[in-house]
Amino acid sequence: MQKIQTVLSPLLLQLTSLEEKVVVVIDVLRATSSICVAFAHGASKIIPVATPEECMQYKIQGFIAAAERDGKPVDGFSIGNSPFSYMTEEINGASIAMTTTNGTQAIQLSKAAHRVIIGSFLNKKAICDYLIQENRDVILLCSGWKNNFNLEDTLFAGALADALASEFIIADDASIAAIDLYRLAEPNLNEYILKSSHAHRFKVLGIEKDIRFCLQQNIYNKVPVLKDGFLISV
Repeated sequence: MQKIQTVLSPLLLQLTSLEEKVVVVIDVLRATSSICVAFAHGASKIIPVATPEECMQYKIQGFIAAAERDGKPVDGFSIGNSPFSYMTEEINGASIAMTTTNGTQAIQLSKAAHRVIIGSFLNKKAICDYLIQENRDVILLCSGWKNNFNLEDTLFAGALADALASEFIIADDASIAAIDLYRLAEPNLNEYILKSSHAHRFKVLGIEKDIRFCLQQNIYNKVPVLKDGFLISV
């Protein structure tokens, strides 16, 4: 059987070999959720970039440009990181350049893997089905908050590991802890995540509705996959 390993912060990824593994990048609130929404609404491709400056260069080339820092859209960009920004007719068929505080940075760090895919509660079952079919060792990479541990990404890593426990070997203590945390939170996931520091940031910004949306499970069957620097949907 193949193995599942959980990495609780991007800073810890350097301690793990990525060779021949599938990395699931997790940024539940909100980058990986918004990426899934964009593909569900017809986006053609998404390029994750490191900085708003790089993102602006793609805007000049005709891409839809989305930039977020600290939960807010960056000045000069009409779109940030809210999933509701990716539900418009403009998204259908569009190429998008995106930079976020945490999620797109984690994607950049994962490029040496055999495959990089994007996971969220919104496409959890599709991710599980994809990983079973791939039949390779898996790394669940929590994007965290500015390289620190966060609650919501760890909960989703636990949800994935729990769902796949009969198909994969749970290979590390981080995965065991994530599973235990998810089982504790599962009866009322929304209420549990409201404890998180990120939820408090959202409350200050008046965007609690994004949390409620991102915690819906299995509403999309898209699996965003990184190929030649671009995310596409399979």
